[in-house]
Amino acid sequence: MSATTANRVNWPAIYVTAAAVLGAALIFLIWATPVKDGAKDWFAPMIKGGWMAWTFPVALFFWIIASLLVTFTILAIRFPETPRVGLLRIETTRGDRLFISLLGSAFICLAWLFFAGPPVWGGLALCLVYAVAVFVWV
Repeated sequence: MSATTANRVNWPAIYVTAAAVLGAALIFLIWATPVKDGAKDWFAPMIKGGWMAWTFPVALFFWIIASLLVTFTILAIRFPETPRVGLLRIETTRGDRLFISLLGSAFICLAWLFFAGPPVWGGLALCLVYAVAVFVWV
């Protein structure tokens, strides 16, 4: 894509469209959450007899991952970057740092479950600190 073509892209429309699609998906997930005794049962299976335990928290987890991927894709197209060398002494881009932070967060949460057990809120707080550190120093 040439510089003149890139300048003609309607970025606000792309941002609004992405936010609308992701917002609609989130609204659908909330709507699809089962109701028990007149209240949302956030931990009930969304698909009865399904092959996976699709509860709202599981679906929200995948929605967050999809939202991050969409956001980082738009950022990579709108604001291209050159890889940088950080603490690990390897060249990384924003997407690489996102992958490293997601992978490390999975291990942090697993370790939290092993050593402290549920709930995982403390592990998620550690994951946030870890992700910020990865984006700053890696």
